[in-house]
Amino acid sequence: MRVAAIDFLNPAPLMWDFEHPPLSAPLAERYHLHYTQPAQCAVELREGRADLGLIPIAALTPALAIVPGCAIASVDEVRSIQLIVKLERNGDKRKHNRDEPLERTLANVRTVAADSASLSSLAYVQILFRRFIDTDPAFVSAPAEPVAMLQQADAALLIGDPALLALEARPQIEANPGIGPCLWLDLAHEWHAHTGLPWVAAVWAIRPEALVSSITPGLLIEDLQQSRDHGLAHIDQLVEEWTPRIALPPATIRHYFTRNIHYTLDQDCISAISLFRRYAAEAGILPPLPSLSFL
Repeated sequence: MRVAAIDFLNPAPLMWDFEHPPLSAPLAERYHLHYTQPAQCAVELREGRADLGLIPIAALTPALAIVPGCAIASVDEVRSIQLIVKLERNGDKRKHNRDEPLERTLANVRTVAADSASLSSLAYVQILFRRFIDTDPAFVSAPAEPVAMLQQADAALLIGDPALLALEARPQIEANPGIGPCLWLDLAHEWHAHTGLPWVAAVWAIRPEALVSSITPGLLIEDLQQSRDHGLAHIDQLVEEWTPRIALPPATIRHYFTRNIHYTLDQDCISAISLFRRYAAEAGILPPLPSLSFL
């Protein structure tokens, strides 16, 4: 079975058994793995170049079935999805404080430079503006370079590892000429504040016709859940492995794995996916998805 996975920090616990002995060898006999961007996982699944993918929930279609058990989600702050809003624009200094409603600050945003690596994150921020702020800024696709993004737009949307790295570099970013103080919004927190539900980024999805006789639905679900459970049992080793790979302190990586990301597709997450897709359809962001299909 051809598997499209994500080469970001956040899915690392999900991939434990696929990348570590003793189970990596037997799993390699059942699954052929390759890594790509979240949005590209969905493209490969849709075009039949992958059979199973860790895909953004914005990319779910009636032809795909969600594999129960695992998710990339957050019950409040996720850190790795940041909307950065400039508070100074063309010499007009605007300071956001506790006495100024968040909606007023966001209502001033006219342009957003967006990292297009994740379809779901882009849809979440569009829902934030269209449904909760009642504005409709223009979105422009841009490489995940926060300084360049903020020099060309009022706000920047960063996802995944670039968002985590930007948080670490916040003082340097805000010290850059033409940018200045910024309001940093965690989109998972904003979604939770408006809905009371978890924020869900991605799930394992499959083209059901791609199942082979040697991989039953039960075996697939067991393989994926067991890999997640083993990964969560080896957080210290994952921190050690990722520290040389990403410029984040080990404590930040550990906190991210254990406190920011929620890896279980529970009922609240399923409700959140349904609500997200309904809001996105009502706002004209995504096509309607009448119901969720599960393997």
